[in-house]
Amino acid sequence: MHEIEMRSAAFNDHAMIPREYSHQAGDVSPPLEWTGVPDEAVELVLTCEDPDAPVGTFVHWLVAGIPPETGGVDAGEQVTDAVPGRNDYGTAGYGGPHPPPGDDPHRYFFRLTALAEPSGLRPGFTVDDLREAVEEKVVGTGTLVGTFGR
Repeated sequence: MHEIEMRSAAFNDHAMIPREYSHQAGDVSPPLEWTGVPDEAVELVLTCEDPDAPVGTFVHWLVAGIPPETGGVDAGEQVTDAVPGRNDYGTAGYGGPHPPPGDDPHRYFFRLTALAEPSGLRPGFTVDDLREAVEEKVVGTGTLVGTFGR
């Protein structure tokens, strides 16, 4: 499996995500960059999940169909021609961190997955649809973890 390097100009790995990228501040996605996408990739998939949510893993962002030559996204950017999935807020696109007040800071895993074949996902897909669609197609992954508390 090929390792993709992920980073953000807004926060370092395992560091606090600035409030401006939270649910309270209007759900503006943070800037992300990546390098090392394998040559055989035909599609990239971006996800953000909070495994520390009280109800189990909470999905904050699902995007499929990202062209493999894309090297990142700017803050708040919607990737042209990408396919937005449905987050656990019930909307398409990015839904920022919003852990319960008083919880220890939650971890937010931004993952980029490179696929050797198209996912075939359609707008509004769910995380379960994604898992099924990428099975046996993954050729590389990268992860950036941010934290957030209120």
